[in-house]
Amino acid sequence: MELRHLRYLLVLGRELHFAKAAEKLFITQPALSKQIQQLEEELGTRLLNRTKRSVSLTQAGKYLMDEADYIINHIDRVVEATKRKGEGEEGEIRIGFVGSAMQNIIPELLEQMSKDHPNVHASLDELNNKDQLDAIAHDRLDIGFVRLESVHKGFEQKVVFEDSFSLVVSERHPIQPDAFESLYQFKEEQFILFSNDYSEEYYDNIMSIFSDHGFEPKVSHRSVQANSIFRLVERQLGVAIVPSALAGGVDLGVLFIPLNHLPQRTKLMAVWDAKNRNEALGKFLDLMR
Repeated sequence: MELRHLRYLLVLGRELHFAKAAEKLFITQPALSKQIQQLEEELGTRLLNRTKRSVSLTQAGKYLMDEADYIINHIDRVVEATKRKGEGEEGEIRIGFVGSAMQNIIPELLEQMSKDHPNVHASLDELNNKDQLDAIAHDRLDIGFVRLESVHKGFEQKVVFEDSFSLVVSERHPIQPDAFESLYQFKEEQFILFSNDYSEEYYDNIMSIFSDHGFEPKVSHRSVQANSIFRLVERQLGVAIVPSALAGGVDLGVLFIPLNHLPQRTKLMAVWDAKNRNEALGKFLDLMR
């Protein structure tokens, strides 16, 4: 078995179409078919179900594809880290985050990292919670900053920030911050919320706020991007409830009304794989502690 066999399986497993996969791999379809057949013969098990009309992964194929994703990503990271060490750098840390983490936590950590370890390169990727966990599991990220209550076994986690919520309204909204009394004043409004794809736990937390105020919100739009939500609010297409930390750095025609009196809070957690041996991650975790 060679790495190319795993790379071929990855592409084919995503495309589930020999012609399309072969085109992406810049090889012929018969050559791809032969490589996959060699892999199956070496393993002594079938990885794909093939018919004239469709291609699908067997259970063994799904397992190997998942593991191959991790292996290839890990090797790519090792190769990149080796190059960086050869150039005098200490390595690279790959950081995922939800938008609100960029308001305070990550900039502070990166500033300190730059002072204490100037030769560590940091790469940043804004992703939703689910995609971050998947990227950590497959060694595409070293650490993620997510809004979840808990993560699956094998991951380490640390609460780095606990935040209250704020109501976001347009600057032209008839109810301005000084006239705010209760969220119930907005029961007939359209609400623009983070999608439950962002985090089901976070979404349920928001829904409990409305439940406590005795009404079910009319949700007109959902998004996983804070900036998209703010632009819709600015256009008076609805109002929103977001973590208060997002108020920092917003240069749009919206106003934030703090809801500090509510019992609901949202936690920002750092999450990483306990088995990750990246030296740069260890340095970053030391700063967090």
